[in-house]
Amino acid sequence: MNNQTKVAGVILAGGLARRMNNQDKGLINYKGRPMVSYAIAALTAVADESIINANRNREQYQAFGLPVIPDQTGSFDGPLAGVLTAMIYTDAEVLVVVPCDSPLIKAEHLQKLLATRAENAADVAVAFDGERLHPVFLAIKTSLKFGLQDYLASGDRKISQWLEQQKMVKADFSNEPEVFININTLAELSELEAQI
Repeated sequence: MNNQTKVAGVILAGGLARRMNNQDKGLINYKGRPMVSYAIAALTAVADESIINANRNREQYQAFGLPVIPDQTGSFDGPLAGVLTAMIYTDAEVLVVVPCDSPLIKAEHLQKLLATRAENAADVAVAFDGERLHPVFLAIKTSLKFGLQDYLASGDRKISQWLEQQKMVKADFSNEPEVFININTLAELSELEAQI
């Protein structure tokens, strides 16, 4: 990878986790560690700086030693609001985006997103598992922030719809789709812990 491109990472922990009894998903333990710590470990290996986007429990997230930045608005506008927050915060050219609730993700997967975007000179690379896109796993140029700001200001929230309007490339993870497992309920959490 060329060293001129500064890469920032953001962990999206801004949601309400309604299906998790409103517990903060990133702070729930998976195999004895808070789920967000897996995202931090993966990001720290590929990014020059990492930030956490969280709208609740900011003190608990600050304990991980990273900047914790809330959305620009207080209305829980979904993952794109967190992406925009990070784009505004950082001066890096490229942003790697990961959710706080996918503990199987590793640095090599994020590296692949970055490489796929760079090799295709695309504005954004999105993880693809062979069947569907995983739009919260991205490598994206921060210069898209102005268009994203306009999109959110117009009242749109859908991340897949916005991505389709960009110069997008799919990063193919069809050989290991399970790395995108995300945990939405406590039942899913104990199931995954038992399997692996």
